[in-house]
Amino acid sequence: MTERPLAAVILAAGLGTRMRSETPKHLHPLLGRRLVDWVIEAGRALGPDPLVVVTSPDHADVFEGVEVAIQAEPRGTGDAAAAARASLEGFQGSVLVLTGDCATITPGLLGDLLATHHSAQAASTVLSFELDDPGAYGRIVRGVDGSLQAIVEARDASDAELALHEVNSSIYVFEAEQLWPALERLRSNNDQGELYLTDTVRDLVREGEAVAVHMAPDSQEVEGVNTRVELAAAAAVLRDRINREHMLAGATIVDPANTWIEPDVQLEPDCTIQPFTMLSGSTKVARGASVGPHAVAVDTEIGEGALVGPFCYLRPGTVLGAGAKAGTFVEIKNSRIGERTKVPHLSYMGDADIGDDTNVAAGNITVNFSHEEGKAKGRTTIGDNVRTGVHNAFVAPVEIGDDAWIGAGSVITEDVPPESLAIARQRQVTKEGYVREKRERDD
Repeated sequence: MTERPLAAVILAAGLGTRMRSETPKHLHPLLGRRLVDWVIEAGRALGPDPLVVVTSPDHADVFEGVEVAIQAEPRGTGDAAAAARASLEGFQGSVLVLTGDCATITPGLLGDLLATHHSAQAASTVLSFELDDPGAYGRIVRGVDGSLQAIVEARDASDAELALHEVNSSIYVFEAEQLWPALERLRSNNDQGELYLTDTVRDLVREGEAVAVHMAPDSQEVEGVNTRVELAAAAAVLRDRINREHMLAGATIVDPANTWIEPDVQLEPDCTIQPFTMLSGSTKVARGASVGPHAVAVDTEIGEGALVGPFCYLRPGTVLGAGAKAGTFVEIKNSRIGERTKVPHLSYMGDADIGDDTNVAAGNITVNFSHEEGKAKGRTTIGDNVRTGVHNAFVAPVEIGDDAWIGAGSVITEDVPPESLAIARQRQVTKEGYVREKRERDD
């Protein structure tokens, strides 16, 4: 059987009450994306047209780049699949049905599922897997010849069926011509009073249609998420995959089990990521850079050979030039730090542009908040080869020229010309003998 046009339907209308959350299960954050977004990305990799997400009326506006279908009432997975029919009006081909909580599914496994479906010339193909403790998963019931007979939900299963270890992943391929009539015949005569998508498989078998099973070799790829415990387990699986890919591509991750890197982060070969580091968003780490330990970088560009020290927080819009340093207990936000420039410790640089070869001493702060309504934050500009003192504050907007020096303890409110020394602090007053004289008076 030649491959046919492909559509994909992702079922993401359930509330997920076992999450014990006001946030619907499919919208919970998971390593830089929402839970359902991982499923969307895996399905999109196969090039379906259309790709439809079935959701509840309350969440129709939270999806972009996909077609949305609405399940008006939570009447079960069969009803959810039927809600996508209008979006597939006139479509003839294979329909891949995915559950929106299977974040660890891979395009490779879905491709293998489709290959099995096409080679078997099946009306439907079920993706199954094996578990030592199947729990609440629906059981795959096979005949004596190994063919699929039915999928039985755990709460409707007999003791013999509950003893089976092959379970349903809730991921299927259907031929559209068989799917829609099968959905129309569904009845809710089960323990939950719902329309089960699994019953369409049973009915197709009874009608003599070819129904195939593709067993996933690794259960980690297909286990769904129903609780926060399972959400954390899925995050660990995704973390390990991401870290493995980076390491095989030449990045050093010293402790992969304690390093969290989101999927859109880019690491060049020969960079080093130390333990307990989190890299998020569109962060890029160049060759030879070292980040961490205990560092956080969000939407940040870390240049070649740059050093990010322990307990450093790099917020969105940060750019560290080649050879630059952001040291211990440093926070940088929306700032460009020049090549070989050092912000070694205990400083906050926000909305700043700092040139090359500058040294920012301990305890420096850019003061960029505007108290005037509607007025944008000012920026601090510090030139090349500047030397600041400890405990400097720069009240934006302000500009420090190249090769300037700033005296310790200064609050800089005016521009400093190049090659100048700026001191802005109260003169020290020392009263000799004050303590001795006070003690004598008190006695």
